[in-house]
Amino acid sequence: MKVIGINGSARKNGNTSIIIKSIFMELEKKGIETELIQLADKTVKGCMGCFGCKGRKQCVIKDDFFNDCFDKMVNADGIILGSPVYSADITSKMKAFLERAGVVVATNPGMLKHKVGASVAAVRRGGGMTAVDILNHFLLNKEVFVVGSTYWNMVYGKDIGDVINDGEGMRNMKNLGENMAWLMEKLSRAHENK
Repeated sequence: MKVIGINGSARKNGNTSIIIKSIFMELEKKGIETELIQLADKTVKGCMGCFGCKGRKQCVIKDDFFNDCFDKMVNADGIILGSPVYSADITSKMKAFLERAGVVVATNPGMLKHKVGASVAAVRRGGGMTAVDILNHFLLNKEVFVVGSTYWNMVYGKDIGDVINDGEGMRNMKNLGENMAWLMEKLSRAHENK
């Protein structure tokens, strides 16, 4: 089994990366392979609304990082979406990625069906619920089983590394990783017994 984490932050190894990696630690303890995809230095254009993806299962825009990242998402068993909060929202790169992914899946239903997903946000002060909601709405609308934890999936910190000082938030990420591993194992066994 494999989980990819898509980090929508403009900081390649900032707080969002730290919290995704903390979830990865729990998944890896259970033998689940992980891969972090960082959008910081990648080009991701917005959706053109052309619906040329219908029947192709890929976007018709070929000169950016979208299709490479989307293929990894489709081939993974689990997906973690992570973003810092920018103006009470997710980052523009993450939004562009999700808009395009949403249209590809809407025109080719079932591409993400029954995968396990989680959304996380690195928050300086406010807007965390909005960011997590936006990420979760994408997953829920694409038939992904969304994993929760003991509290909202956000960790507080401004400067790189500050999230480590949010003990409650980091414990929540650990628990989220444990829950994700548990659900993935249950689904894998159910699939094997079919």
